[in-house]
Amino acid sequence: MTHFEIICSPLSQAVVVEGNRFEIQIYRGEDTQWSLEIVNAKGTSFVWDELFPTEEDALGAALKDFENSPIKNFLS
Repeated sequence: MTHFEIICSPLSQAVVVEGNRFEIQIYRGEDTQWSLEIVNAKGTSFVWDELFPTEEDALGAALKDFENSPIKNFLS
């Protein structure tokens, strides 16, 4: 069995947007780019298809989507 280590970014964080709490999770495997996932209070997970070269890029994408997308997109 192959051991695969997950590296969590220290930029992962909880945010409150329009009164709703979300977890921004940024992580990667060894020798891979960063993945972005947002989890809402109900436990629904939204994972980006694209990978990011830096953890800062992933966080920026999450924050940009919160600014530019209707919040209901992250609540269903």
